[in-house]
Amino acid sequence: MVCTKTWLVVTTHVVAVIVVLVNGESQVPGLYIFGDSLADNGNNNNLPTNAKANYTPYGIDFPNRTATGRFTNGLTIIDIIGFLLGFKDFIPPFANTSGYDIFKGVNYASGAAGIRFESGRQLGSVISLGEQIRNHKIIVSRITGRLGSYERALEYLGRCLYYVTIGSNDYINNYFLPNSSTSATYTPQQYAEVLVHQLSLYVKDLHDAGARKVVMVGLGAIGCIPRFINTTTGSCNNDLNAAAFLFNENLKGLVDRFNNKSDGSKFTFVNSTVGDLTDPSLGFMVFTSGCCPTRADGQCAEGGVPCSNRKEYIFFDYFHPTQAVNTLSAFETYNGTTPGFTDPVNIQTLVHS
Repeated sequence: MVCTKTWLVVTTHVVAVIVVLVNGESQVPGLYIFGDSLADNGNNNNLPTNAKANYTPYGIDFPNRTATGRFTNGLTIIDIIGFLLGFKDFIPPFANTSGYDIFKGVNYASGAAGIRFESGRQLGSVISLGEQIRNHKIIVSRITGRLGSYERALEYLGRCLYYVTIGSNDYINNYFLPNSSTSATYTPQQYAEVLVHQLSLYVKDLHDAGARKVVMVGLGAIGCIPRFINTTTGSCNNDLNAAAFLFNENLKGLVDRFNNKSDGSKFTFVNSTVGDLTDPSLGFMVFTSGCCPTRADGQCAEGGVPCSNRKEYIFFDYFHPTQAVNTLSAFETYNGTTPGFTDPVNIQTLVHS
């Protein structure tokens, strides 16, 4: 359907470029999204928390230059994947489903949220993964009511796609915080196992509520985000990266176990550490700092003037990727062929399996 190199034409009109590629009906009837700030599209806007992005310069490249609560200059990865799947509108945040067709999907993601309830709460209120699952059950009950039976709801939801991207805050805003009781309790290996076990229980809840096509996104090289790069040497934080690799190893095993079940479930794992964004052919020039002026906590300073050459930056603030990077990741996740990036299949193959 789409050439994997199309992402190179990354402009502020990327939405229009992708919409041109969308033909007919969406490839799945609904898209349900769980996660953290990499997917949040407004659920944190009205929460008492510092983890929100409903102010400029966030959204400077979003349609109408709107700061919607997305932690980037434009579109998130899952925004773009949604368009590639054929959805003509953005999937709404759970906080604002009024007037939207919940049969087409809901986004439950919350900035700073983690698998563990306490992760990110030093920043204020967040919606942990367990709470996101509970919110989804509210939507499932509404769908059940409209379809007339739970069995019909399960059949419908089994044809939808589920996208789960979470875990970085269990490290950044939990395990690696100063004086963390979590790191005093667990070794990195133990913690990765505990996290993925807890995640498996939440995914089982989703499965019991009808989920049969599920994308599980692993952690990126979190030690190489500007917040943790050594400003003197420019080197990444190896402890954070090693922890992310341990988590991904365990998550990949979880995906394999779900795929070995004989109930028709199809899971795929996205290895966000595969690939080299420093490849000159990709056009990125700035790797160790963000595009926007930042607050002390690494998020954009409200009203700050961001860089003009945003297509050359990997990061928009000190944590979150730019739309240019999100576009590359979205196309690779959707129909890319880079070995090891998606396993066992990309999303385009998953939804047609």
